[in-house]
Amino acid sequence: MQEKVKIAAAPAIQRGGALWKPEQLATVAAAAGPDGGIEMTPFRQVYVEVPLSRRDAIREELEQAGLEVYPTGAVAKSLIACNFCKGEEEAGLETARIVNRAIAGIETPAPLRIGYAGCALGTSEPLLKDIGIVKMRDRFDLYVGGEPRGLKTTFAKLLAQGLPEERLVPVLTAIIAHYKTHAKAKEKFGKFVERVSLESLRQIAG
Repeated sequence: MQEKVKIAAAPAIQRGGALWKPEQLATVAAAAGPDGGIEMTPFRQVYVEVPLSRRDAIREELEQAGLEVYPTGAVAKSLIACNFCKGEEEAGLETARIVNRAIAGIETPAPLRIGYAGCALGTSEPLLKDIGIVKMRDRFDLYVGGEPRGLKTTFAKLLAQGLPEERLVPVLTAIIAHYKTHAKAKEKFGKFVERVSLESLRQIAG
């Protein structure tokens, strides 16, 4: 039996949110084959089980179909973005893409979910993510420590307010690097935030 591995696939960040085209779904199904598995995830990704020997070729096929391919497991997941209902420019579509390119796939102690909302409506539920980004006019508020699972939902807490666009990626990458360096084994990000405190993370964020 061929050795198999999982890869993650997702549509590009776009107005309307995570929109799949029929041909993209067909490409994913073909990549999995009759004996492979396809797993829906809470990250707006699908995990596809593919033969290890064909992983690179399948990645290319998925990308040619307009999908983005990421590693699975303990990494920063691709950005969970809103529908950009306020318009691409006003809601910061290009900013979301820049953030996604900067953080998606970074190895982390536990899976890291990062949400982006283009306005205060927060349709991507950023306060239920490990890190939440909310665009407020031409500035950004940053929240940390959200946890949607379990009987006691935890809302993310405000870490930084009014960040200019050019500071967003440096602050995010600094926080993720601090998490990677100081987390205990497979410590979840929310637990890490509780342990090290918001104040210490504010110092990291500058």
